[in-house]
Amino acid sequence: MARGKVQLKRIENPVHRQVTFCKRRAGLLKKAKELSVLCDAEVGVVIFSSHGKLYELTTKGTMQGLIERYMKSTRGAQPDAPIETPPLDANEEITMLKQEIEILQKGLRYMFGGGAGTMPLEELVVLEKHLEIWIRNIRSTKVNIMCQEIQLLRNKEEMMKVANKYLQDKIEEYTAVPDFAPITTNFSYPLTIQNEIFQC
Repeated sequence: MARGKVQLKRIENPVHRQVTFCKRRAGLLKKAKELSVLCDAEVGVVIFSSHGKLYELTTKGTMQGLIERYMKSTRGAQPDAPIETPPLDANEEITMLKQEIEILQKGLRYMFGGGAGTMPLEELVVLEKHLEIWIRNIRSTKVNIMCQEIQLLRNKEEMMKVANKYLQDKIEEYTAVPDFAPITTNFSYPLTIQNEIFQC
């Protein structure tokens, strides 16, 4: 039987979350060892739990040696990227921000039809990057708000279920008709009262 698709979101139940973490952590470390043995690769895995506990695995050598090797290879792969960027002077930062604001304002005017002519390619590329960042932020905020609203609705649903159950129990308690046993007598005839008042 095929496994169902697991929805990738944070597990709310802390017990289930811890169990899943332990199982998946063990599976990940096992796969890393298998990759190292099968392909003669040097593999390093670092895992921090939600409580801050460290789990690590290095298949060859030490983690420190592996990290140093990683740092050397990434510096070699990116020669253009500076290792340390000097802090910007206040005036330079102000100038850079003014230019950025000017490009954004120009882009807004251009989008709403108020700009004259066309924007150069470089300005359009910068504007496109800013718009992509804004869209990502807006989508992220929207998803967070929707998740919060869904959680609130789920909480409200649980409260309503509990209240409904309570009311149903109360209704059953008040509407229950007691069963009275029929009264039996030893007389074979109905009871009659002989009194002159009742005679016609």
